[in-house]
Order: sequence, then structure tokens, then C-alpha cells
Amino acid sequence: MNTEAPVDVLVIGAGPAGAMAAALSRRNGLSVRVLEKTRFPRFSIGESMLPQSLTLLEEAGMLEAVEKAGFQFKDGAQIVREDRKVDFVFSMKTCAGHPYAYQVTRADFDHILANEAERQGAEVRYEQDIIAADFSGDTALLTARDAAGRESRHSARFVFDASGFGRILPRLLQLDAPADFPVRASLFIHVEDHIEDAAFDRNKIRVAVHPVHGDVWYWLIPFSEGRASIGVVAEDAFLQKYPGDLTERLMALVAEEPGMKRMLRNAKPIWPSAREIRGYATAVSSLHGRNFALLGNAGKFLDPVFSSGVTIALKSASLAAPLAHRQLQGGTVDWEKEFAEPLMLGVDTFKGYVETWYEGALQTVMFSDNRPPRVYELLCSVLAGYAWDTENPYVGKSGRRLRALAQTLRNREASDQAPPVR
Repeated sequence: MNTEAPVDVLVIGAGPAGAMAAALSRRNGLSVRVLEKTRFPRFSIGESMLPQSLTLLEEAGMLEAVEKAGFQFKDGAQIVREDRKVDFVFSMKTCAGHPYAYQVTRADFDHILANEAERQGAEVRYEQDIIAADFSGDTALLTARDAAGRESRHSARFVFDASGFGRILPRLLQLDAPADFPVRASLFIHVEDHIEDAAFDRNKIRVAVHPVHGDVWYWLIPFSEGRASIGVVAEDAFLQKYPGDLTERLMALVAEEPGMKRMLRNAKPIWPSAREIRGYATAVSSLHGRNFALLGNAGKFLDPVFSSGVTIALKSASLAAPLAHRQLQGGTVDWEKEFAEPLMLGVDTFKGYVETWYEGALQTVMFSDNRPPRVYELLCSVLAGYAWDTENPYVGKSGRRLRALAQTLRNREASDQAPPVR
């Protein structure tokens, strides 16, 4: 087994969280090695960015490269349920920060970020699978296996696990915990969309609710050059009711949402088959431990409905990298109060939105004619990814507030529809 030169920071995974943690650590003068299991570029889901992500990428010196890549501009989201629709325009948010984002092909986006981390001085090695980890000593010891089966040992003073759904350290250190969401799954595919509908806004992600089942929803994410990502999310048992292969099941469901059916009538699949992800909600018993921290999906993933995954991943790196630097400089760090709790403020905010979306309360608020204009602006801020803005009353205990507002709106609408008393 080959023993590699020690480094200050070792990052598991070269996705957005790992690339950002590597870049920030390099900007702090630390030696950094990134070990990635796959060969880039590689496919990943999660293609609709939020404006908060651009603010975080700017912090790591990566935004310029992303802006030059020619990705599809995104200024908001359109939410649709039957004949009702509402456009959330990010420029209407209440907080500072970027008012726009991009719809990206993740293979290209992630490769750009990994290259930027490398440009800033991080050593990035691909096709390196972490098979063992030992944190019992003053330095972490990790064993990697390459594509040819050769093993190597790496020592580092601190480790960031940004392995995404691979969840390397949660598996090796038995940190996995049950996620408190139903088992949902998604079917998705990339298409040449050939959308001719003049009402379709390519600058927005389109999220549509199934006309009968309010907990089933669709995404339509336009890319540049006339391509798009389409998908459906539902509880796994619901999706299993549809016969056929993955593509046939997906297209049967698409045909049940009138807008999707109309707009995609001329669409041509780019992939030979649709793909599927099941049970993607994740949780852990702790987001940190002796000389390590879990970033992004390696720690927490909720649901794709509000495109929060990349934003949470980048935020976790933004919070953790300076703390690791301080610790390696001999300073004291309270990882629970300075990393886990601040990160979970935003995670719990998104969690409240996800829960109330599936319950129906958030949909009531979104589609209500009586929704106060100020609420629209506050929701825009969170939907733009600014879920850590403590001046926003719909940040933090968002679920409770959204449920209360939904009930108020329902009561008001019921009162308006009641016949006059004679």
C-alpha cells in the first residue's frame, strides 16, 4: 500500500460542497487534497440553482467561471396547480444578495467547480474510493482504492466529507440516522424539449402539482440550447402502480398534467431511458466529530421540490471551512454551536417548506388570492435560497407560521364564500 504525503485538509468528493470547501481552505493557506470516487464530468441530479448559491460561490472565487459557462439564466419559479399559477420572481425578495441564478447541467457545473478548486491549488484525484477511515489519533487516516484496485493511505489534520449520496463517513462511522420523511422517489429524463408555447418562460423552473394528487409534483427545468430536464416526484408506492419501464411510467405521468402534456408534446428524449432515485432523504446522528465535518448531502438532504440541495451544500462548506482553519491554527471551535446549529437554521427552514408543501398548507398560501403582498416577498426570499436570513419571519420555525397563515387564508376564503345572513 502506498502512503501519500500528509495534508492539512482532505476532502472526500469533488462535487459543489467539496470543491467549495477545498477552495476556501486553499484561500486560507492550507494544503488540500480532494479524493473523488468517479471520473468527471459525471451526471448528477439537482440542476436548478438558487441565487443564494451564487453569493456563496462568489465567496470562494468561483462565480466568474460559472457566469462564463453560458448556462440558462433563471430569474424565478413558476408554480402551477390546474388552472392556477403564480410566478415567484427572485428580484422581489426582501434581503440583499443575488436576484438571479442559473439552470445548469450538473456534469458541466460540477466539473467547473472542481477545476476551479484545482486552479486555486487543491490537489484533485479522481477514481479514488474511500474504503476505510480512522479518526482515533491526532490525524485522520483514510484508505482509498483506485479504479485499478491499488490502495493508498492518506493522512490529514482535518477531513470534510462531501461525498453526497455516497455518504462515506456516515457509513464507515455508523452515523446514519432515519430520515423523518416518507419514502419518495423521482423519475426523470433529459429531452430536446421543442417547446413552442409562447407562455412558457425559459427563465424559470416550472413546478406543477398533479391535478388529482396534491402530493405528486413535476419539474420542468429548461437548459440552454433547447434542452430540458423533466421529472416527477411521488411516494414510491404511488409510482410503482404505473406499468412499463421507467420511461413509460414517467411519460404516462407527464400526460396526466395538462400543461406538461401540452408543452412537451414534441419533446424527444436525449437519454436512452429515464432514470430513478428512491428514498433520497437522509439524516445523521451528528454533522461533525473528531477532526471531521459532514457537508451537503453527506449529512442532510430533504427533498428536491425547492432545489435546496446545492445551496445547503455550499452553505455547509462556507460555514465549516473557516472553522477548520481556526482549529488547525490552534483555536477553539464549538462545532455544534458554530457549524451544526447555524446550518440547521436553514435546513429546518427548508424542511418546514417541504413538509407544508406536501401537507397542502404551503400550496394554499401560494395560490391564495388573499395572500398579503409582503408574504409573497418573504416567500420569494426563501425560495431564492436565503433561508438563513433571521429577519425573515418565515425563516426558522417556518412550518408553524405557514400552517397558521394557511388556516387564516382558508377561514377568510370560507367567510367570503358564505351566503349572507338574512
